[in-house]
Amino acid sequence: MPQRAWSDKRERQYEHIKEGLLGRGTGEDKAEEIAARTVNKERAQHGEAREASQTSINDLSPGRRGGLRSHRASGGRTYDQLRNEAKERGIKGRSRMNKAELEKVLSR
Repeated sequence: MPQRAWSDKRERQYEHIKEGLLGRGTGEDKAEEIAARTVNKERAQHGEAREASQTSINDLSPGRRGGLRSHRASGGRTYDQLRNEAKERGIKGRSRMNKAELEKVLSR
């Protein structure tokens, strides 16, 4: 599904992501969709896209995000994940915060 607007680098990125997903058992259609969305978001964040939503520009990059949001339906990130991110950002008082407080301070 590579598009003409994509550079050779983005086409390679698309194929790499797609092959990785297929290797983990993701279906062909789903793998293509995820790979295309990831590449398009990267393009938006690097100013390569003609149009980009604010979410695409301001959100974490797909590579950085990793799997932080992969289980949103069951409560989102774990307390440990939230606390580790707060530690990385240097937020003081994080050890005394509960999950809701960590989510609130990290969403700023």
